[in-house]
Amino acid sequence: MPDADAPSVRKIIHVDMDAFYASVEQRDDPSLRGRPVAVGSPNARGVVAAASYEARRFGVRSALPSVTALRRCPELVFVRPRFEVYKSVSRQIHAIFAEYTDLIQPLSLDEAYLDVTGDHAGLGTAWATAKAIRARIRADTGLTASAGISYNKFLAKLASDYRKPDGQFAVTPDMGADWVAGLAVAKFHGVGPVTAARMKALGIETGADLAGWSIDALRAQFGSSAEWYHGIARGIDERPVQSDRVRKSSGSETTFDRDLVDDAEIEAGVLGQADDVWRWCDRAQSFGRTVTVKIKFADFRIITRSQTYPHAVASAEMLRAAATMLVRGVLPVAKGVRLVGVTVSKFDGGVGAGELPLFG
Repeated sequence: MPDADAPSVRKIIHVDMDAFYASVEQRDDPSLRGRPVAVGSPNARGVVAAASYEARRFGVRSALPSVTALRRCPELVFVRPRFEVYKSVSRQIHAIFAEYTDLIQPLSLDEAYLDVTGDHAGLGTAWATAKAIRARIRADTGLTASAGISYNKFLAKLASDYRKPDGQFAVTPDMGADWVAGLAVAKFHGVGPVTAARMKALGIETGADLAGWSIDALRAQFGSSAEWYHGIARGIDERPVQSDRVRKSSGSETTFDRDLVDDAEIEAGVLGQADDVWRWCDRAQSFGRTVTVKIKFADFRIITRSQTYPHAVASAEMLRAAATMLVRGVLPVAKGVRLVGVTVSKFDGGVGAGELPLFG
């Protein structure tokens, strides 16, 4: 990628691992290589967490119900997820990133933005830096990664999908607006399926269509999101890579193999998720003030119950007590419960950790 002379032009790389969970499983079990693999549970209530490229050719994707995935690909091999292994590999990958820049913004275990404007590795261009990073990832982990290189985060993320798997693509400052013009807005980061459908109804299907709308017209239709849509339609995104992003919440949820109607079983499921959340809070030493319990019923209706406290929830016992109080507020249930979840948020400290009110 030819780097611009102007120092104000950022050089950003979006690195995205290729079918990360499934690729780790294929790496560790040679018998899975070349076969359609899904990470997840094959039972009737399961969903696909990740799919290998061999499986994707049959239309198997993440979040697809397992029964649907098996109908599309009868030869599909399901593998139980090993999240501790994926986290360990992710730490290896992020250690590689740190050799090339201090400005790293992780998005998940398998993708991150890197600002390489400073060229700490002395490789001359962002293109060469991305190539070196991908080579190191392959050498150190046996896995492949794709990369997008551009002058902003929006374009870099779009570009990383352009040569998948195991490739890279650059969108330079002189081509950004024209390149976006030819893309479907449904592919844009920040335009979800509902918004894409709404835009289509308005005649907006490509970046060029979106760029044809004035900021006032977009505000009338999309409110506070108008500025974002107006900018990205022109290849504009001023967001910096934020290496010190503060996590806003930590949550865990599970879908049961059968619908639960027994109060004790539902409460035990909620407490199990509270324990999962606490393990993260304890490791990260991040403690929030708001606890939320989520319940999804057999008819897919979802309810949530939340409580915000003046003190941080700073022990496992306090989190369990908060979750128990919230779930008991919806018991007994009239319908079976399909899923429960617990989330802690508002990591802003409050007035200091202590005993929660109302617990005695």
